[in-house]
Parts: sequence; structure tokens; C-alpha cells
Amino acid sequence: MNTKIIDKATEMYLSFGFKSVTMDDIASKMGISKKTIYQHFENKTDLVEAVTMHLFETISCGIDNIQAMDKNPIEELYAIKDFVLKNLKNESTSPIYQLQKYYPQIHKTLMSRQFEKMGDCVIENLRKGIEQGLFRDDINLELIGRFYFAGMTSIKDAELFNPIQFSSKLVQETYLEYHVRGISTAKGIAVLEEIIKNNNQ
Repeated sequence: MNTKIIDKATEMYLSFGFKSVTMDDIASKMGISKKTIYQHFENKTDLVEAVTMHLFETISCGIDNIQAMDKNPIEELYAIKDFVLKNLKNESTSPIYQLQKYYPQIHKTLMSRQFEKMGDCVIENLRKGIEQGLFRDDINLELIGRFYFAGMTSIKDAELFNPIQFSSKLVQETYLEYHVRGISTAKGIAVLEEIIKNNNQ
């Protein structure tokens, strides 16, 4: 039952936002009593934290699987972007922004765990790109890794990037292209433009 509640809450929070969905809404959708939910989760904050960490683990596992496919580093970044968008339902409700606004402590914990995960992934991706001649060999790995993380975090700010004006998909794709163009060699740019061309067909 614990897993079923997390799965349903995840689906509803991503569709309607952390703030909008109540424990009553989740209970009603599952056809169970609110009391049953409280047998597994002390309060809404407890459930939001469980959902957030469940999503983090799901996405982390997916990223590990993509990295194991041995794609070239630019293809890898685009595959990860597509996987994250799919799992966050294109973030139409800006869940990360809502998390930061209404559950700041959970958001802080999530950011810390994401930085640990993404820091390693991005630096490994950059190293691989340099080895394959796709990324410039004069880039500062630690600094670019932090730039990338800071950018990926900032584009989730719904006040800066209003999802009504800019879709999450458009923002993420534009940011990713911006990142890759900034660090690529001519060979890397050619790979990037081929990916963009294929995605637009």
C-alpha cells in the first residue's frame, strides 16, 4: 500500500502541483480513506518527501542506465533530457519551483542529492567528450560542471521561465543546446546539429 500511495501521489503532484493536491484528493482517487494514508505517512510533508526521493531515485537509476549504453556524450545528454522530461511529465506544473516555495527543506535536501549525482555525471560526460574530440580540451571540468548544474536548476524557476510562455521542453532543449555549443569542438557541433536536425523531423 505504501508504494501504491507514493505512485498515485507522484502522478497527481506532477499533474496538478504539490500545493494543489490534498490528502483527500489522493484518498478519493485511490478509493481509500484518508486514515489509510495516515497509517503510512504522518502528514502531507512526509508524503511529499517520500514522493520527491522516489522521483530522485527513479531518475538517478534511469540516468545510470543511459550512461551504461555507451552513447557519445552529446547523444547521452539528449537521451537524459528526454528521459527526465518524460518522467516529470514535461513539468507543466513546475513541481520543483512549488517544492522550493512550499517545502523549502525538502527542496534543499533534493538539491544537495542532485548536485552529488549530477556533479559526477556531468564531469564524466565532459571527460568522455574531450577524449572523443567532441568537447574542447581547455575547459575547466569543475567549473563547467557547476555552471551546468546551476543552469539546470535556474531554468526550473517558474517566475523566470513562466511555463505558460515557455514550455519546459523548449526551455530544456534550448539550454542544452546552449551548453553543448559553448564547450564543443567543430566535430562536436556537427554531432549536435545532426541530433537537432533528427529531432526536428
